[in-house]
Amino acid sequence: MTWRTVVITNKAKLSYKNNYLVVRTDEVKMIHLSEINTLILDSTAVTITSYLISEMLSRKIKIIFCDKKRNPQGEIIPYYGSHNTSEQIFKQIKWDDYSKEVWTRIIEEKIINQAKFLKELDIESYKMLYDYVGDLVLFDDTNREGHAAKVYFNCLFGKSFSREDENDINYSLNYGYAILLSQFNREIVSQGYLTQIGIKHHNVYNQFNLSSDLMEPFRPLIDKIVKKNFNERFDGGMKLKLVDVLNHKVRIKGKDQYVSNAISIYVKSVFNAIDKKDIDQLEFFEYEL
Repeated sequence: MTWRTVVITNKAKLSYKNNYLVVRTDEVKMIHLSEINTLILDSTAVTITSYLISEMLSRKIKIIFCDKKRNPQGEIIPYYGSHNTSEQIFKQIKWDDYSKEVWTRIIEEKIINQAKFLKELDIESYKMLYDYVGDLVLFDDTNREGHAAKVYFNCLFGKSFSREDENDINYSLNYGYAILLSQFNREIVSQGYLTQIGIKHHNVYNQFNLSSDLMEPFRPLIDKIVKKNFNERFDGGMKLKLVDVLNHKVRIKGKDQYVSNAISIYVKSVFNAIDKKDIDQLEFFEYEL
């Protein structure tokens, strides 16, 4: 199982040789492609050969490009992630209202994970989030998710904090969420579905509506890293800590798994739950180890 996230932060030339990623800087390093889950090009001074890109796509390795400010700007994903992609897409287009029940359960789990994190920090407001869970209705028509988020972030970062502010906290959160989003894109495509067609998210300018829907319960994993490093600047060191979230371990289906593997298990369970109209098919991670 691939698990390694490779981040290139300085000027380098990347190429392919005998199943290896070759990184040429002042020295030459080689990493076997079977070890790589995601490649992040965190500098515009990096060059990469088309042959390497082709080989990585054939192995479903995610490639993320960053802009001159070193923020994720785009990614490359293969056209066909599964042998039965057309069949899966036809099913996805025909998803009925049961998918709304699945999405509601996903949002419930997100708020539960937020409440668990607040409780871990001995913040009494976690009880309020559990109240919001109890108030959830189908498709969250009363926006309990939004109310819970306001309480949650104010508890973590202060009452004056807003997700619209431009500061190191939000830069870190956004970067971390982008890493998670990319991993969800990879898993969705690899299982034959389209990231553009979401359940709740339907923004015509968002290429990753479905990924945005499914990633919600995993967001607190990023929040925990940012809270733990509350006073740190958003720099290269912070980015590496956020990228490393994919190598953290959680418990899912009774086993300890890397977050990258847990995402794969969870995404597959979401599609099973929708296809079989059985919400008990959903597999959520229980806690971070």
